[in-house]
Amino acid sequence: MRDITDIADVKRRFLGHLTLEKGMSQNTAQAYSDDVDKLTRYLADAGVAVDRATTDDLERFICTLQDVGIQARSQARIISGVKGFYKFLRLEGFMDNDPTELLLTPKIGRHLPEVLTIAEIDRMIEAIDMSKVEGQRNRAIIEVLYGCGLRVSELVTLKLSQLFIEERYVVIQGKGNKQRLVPISPVAIEQINLYLEQTRSHQVAQRGSEDILFLNRRGAMLTRQMIFHIVKQLCELAGIRKIISPHTLRHSFATHLLEGGANLRAIQQMLGHESITTTEIYVHIDRSRLRDEILSHHPRNNPSH
Repeated sequence: MRDITDIADVKRRFLGHLTLEKGMSQNTAQAYSDDVDKLTRYLADAGVAVDRATTDDLERFICTLQDVGIQARSQARIISGVKGFYKFLRLEGFMDNDPTELLLTPKIGRHLPEVLTIAEIDRMIEAIDMSKVEGQRNRAIIEVLYGCGLRVSELVTLKLSQLFIEERYVVIQGKGNKQRLVPISPVAIEQINLYLEQTRSHQVAQRGSEDILFLNRRGAMLTRQMIFHIVKQLCELAGIRKIISPHTLRHSFATHLLEGGANLRAIQQMLGHESITTTEIYVHIDRSRLRDEILSHHPRNNPSH
């Protein structure tokens, strides 16, 4: 077995392993790396070498997480990161056993996400001030978020070259750089075209943002925080009292598809979930009405709506 002489170097290599080998996004990989930092600091304080840690050492680490009030969901993520780290150490020849094999992950209660009704989404759209320069852009943003079920990161990085308007779909670069095709509703297409004609075609994009669909007034890519601000402001104007974020539109997209009878596997593909269990959170509605088609079940795919 190799000895760990530089733990900082090992952790840097682990971060690279997560992004290059496992295909994780930089943000997700960094979260895992930060969780490993929590463990290594704990072990250092306890006088235990990382490659000499036992299952008992790791269980005591988990107990400290509970003692400081870290919730079960966050504990589960930290444990997942620790398990990945020790698998990496074995793979790299630093250990011949895995002390995480017997670690138990805390049970997480199923939390149903907040969902907007179709009427509430309509109220948000009606609250957009179309007399403002950014009005048509914001209308298109809401229609794309809700009509395609995108993550905020996917929306702000959406490129013109990813739009296939005639074919009615967009190519989305999701987590881990995995691509998926997402059908786009006639309503979203209409609002994108209006935005392109009225606003986007008249803007001078900053360097590096030439192919980005949604731009700010300075011609740069929008930030995630700006999308949060837009959604929050529209909810307040619409008199919606729920605690929501842009992700709420993604949850609403999935729930409304399911209510309409769409197949759970098809929703999984649309959302870009790697595991069907992630998508099953939406099955708090009648399972008996699931069918195979997607586009025919989303309210935004009915131009008369």
